[in-house]
Amino acid sequence: MEEKSDKDFTVLVIVSILIGAFGIDRFYLGKYGTGFLKLITIGGFGIWWLIDILLILFGKMKDSEGRIVKEAS
Repeated sequence: MEEKSDKDFTVLVIVSILIGAFGIDRFYLGKYGTGFLKLITIGGFGIWWLIDILLILFGKMKDSEGRIVKEAS
């Protein structure tokens, strides 16, 4: 079983939907390099932003240490 991230799922969903196109969701996860790239491409022209939202909602997004971000169960 994969280790669960200490990042809050609900906060990540809200941040990703509202300002994720600017990479803030990636910065929140500690992924500063991809956060910066997402920032300068405005969420990969919207495509990367949408993919990240789907990854989060389906429980496939990981933080900078490779731990999965999931809803509390």
